[in-house]
Amino acid sequence: MRVLVIGSGAREHALLLALSRDPQVTGLIIAPGNAGTARLAEQHDVDISSGADVVALAREVRADLVVIGPEVPLVLGVADAVRAAGIVCFGPGKDAARIEGSKAFAKEVMAAAGVRTASSELVDNPAHLDAALDRFGPPVGEPAWVVKDDALAAGKGVVVTPDRDAARAHGAGLLESGHPVLLESFLDGPEVSLFCVVDGETVVPLLPAQDFKRVGDGDAGPNTGGMGAYAPLPWLPDDVYREIVSEIVEPVAAEMVRCGSPFCGLLYVGLAITAKGPAVVEFNCRFGDPETQAVLALLDSPLGQLLHAASTGALAGFGELRWKAGAAVTVVLAAENYPGRPRVGDVIGGSEADGVLHAGTARRDDGAIVSSGGRVLSVVGTGADLSDARADAYRILDSIRLPGSHFRTDIGLLAQEGKIHV
Repeated sequence: MRVLVIGSGAREHALLLALSRDPQVTGLIIAPGNAGTARLAEQHDVDISSGADVVALAREVRADLVVIGPEVPLVLGVADAVRAAGIVCFGPGKDAARIEGSKAFAKEVMAAAGVRTASSELVDNPAHLDAALDRFGPPVGEPAWVVKDDALAAGKGVVVTPDRDAARAHGAGLLESGHPVLLESFLDGPEVSLFCVVDGETVVPLLPAQDFKRVGDGDAGPNTGGMGAYAPLPWLPDDVYREIVSEIVEPVAAEMVRCGSPFCGLLYVGLAITAKGPAVVEFNCRFGDPETQAVLALLDSPLGQLLHAASTGALAGFGELRWKAGAAVTVVLAAENYPGRPRVGDVIGGSEADGVLHAGTARRDDGAIVSSGGRVLSVVGTGADLSDARADAYRILDSIRLPGSHFRTDIGLLAQEGKIHV
């Protein structure tokens, strides 16, 4: 089986690494890729937002399976174009990808499926923002306004703040740029990320993970695309995990079939484990970054065969997934000034070590690997438990050199110390 992966981040690097362990995968191709993925796969340029271009490349490289990593091509309908060309594709079509592309649509699906989530209000007129903020102000016991971009925002479209002026400024900025704003109630409790491979009403869950969105230790600073993650979650009871699958993911998958937008691909649910039980923060239509890097490091089942089964109607017969013992921790190395405009073009030392996955990297004509984006590398450590996995990840990080770079030092620390409770 020849597999074409679309994308260029650490998530796609992790996908390639896991696919390379599948004995039925005979060829790997990535487009456009980065300096690290070139070691694992044929590398081609492509406009990932163009269905016609992706189809042409898939035919050129004789792909048996196309795996679309990022959300933008999925929301634009690239998976539909690939399937229409008669090529097997892992990734939801345009209608189903609205579960991430429109937070308002996701709320409608959850309401119809009876799924617990934050109460919300959509604002599409600047003149209505102040009144909505007043109506939606944090009640007693809730510490913050939650103001979200209704459209795609690469994980950085949300502001959670107790400061009304900051909440208003974020909402006004989104509205001025033509983006509707979603106000939500605050969900308190530890957060969980759960990936599920889905084909219609068939749901196969992966290991739960937890990611870290804020840029600094102790969840300080602005939101980012993700600064690290770990899996599995030693503090999450099995019955809560099963509840997430049976009372949230499966009803949502069934509702999407009922409303004519069946989902086929990777359905990500981000949750808060509140005092009343799991509640949905958001749905995404693809593997999340940086959780993918940790979760796939522990997968023992053949990934290519799993994704192919989901894409061809055979997921129900695939069987339970197998997992390696132990834990995995991902720590993101970011460029100077990220999540603002990052410094780029610096030479990176130590980036080709085991456990290092590339995202914002490029290779110069002289062979040097340089930074080319905000989140430059993901370092994945594994071990017998969370403590060992953390030590492994930070040991690898100590060997990497990038001027001005920064990373969080507390990924998975509270869980290691037993300080997270449901």
